[in-house]
Amino acid sequence: MGRGKIVIQRIDNSTSRQVTFSKRRSGLLKKAKELAILCDAEVGVIIFSSTSKLYEFSNTSMKSVVDRYTKAKEEKHQLLNPGSEGKFWQREAATLRQQLQDLQENHGRLMGEELYGLSAKDLQTLENQLELSLQGVRIRKEQILTEEIQELNRKGDLIHRENVELYKKAKLIEQESMESYRQVSDQFSSN
Repeated sequence: MGRGKIVIQRIDNSTSRQVTFSKRRSGLLKKAKELAILCDAEVGVIIFSSTSKLYEFSNTSMKSVVDRYTKAKEEKHQLLNPGSEGKFWQREAATLRQQLQDLQENHGRLMGEELYGLSAKDLQTLENQLELSLQGVRIRKEQILTEEIQELNRKGDLIHRENVELYKKAKLIEQESMESYRQVSDQFSSN
């Protein structure tokens, strides 16, 4: 035999209302957990009691669930309200302008400009960033110079080998020339 149907309306007796709230809250959180496990769904449930006590469940992080909900709601609102697309792009442009301004300020600081208003800690952080950057530049420069030195050494070895070959050829030509000279000399002296 099944359970009887109840009328869904506010329970007047505060004790009964609190017991029902507690039982149904537990059941709802249990069902949310089961839904998350069985269906691999991202689930978040937030409940405030009549005394403003917070109860929540999230199978990931409540912040990520709320952020995802907010983003989805904004996207849905933009689809339903074409005028809001302009506002979206205005917000996007303002965000990009702010990012550009931040990048320009950071660039200025890295160049040693616009240092006013920075605390000693900020200046130390900037100095550390510059030292790391300088170290990277020096490592790359050393790498390039080492490669160039290796290439020059290789070319120097090649030129040295070519010089040795040319020297051998010159000696051979000189010997052949001396031999020819002796032969010609010997022919003139025998005549």
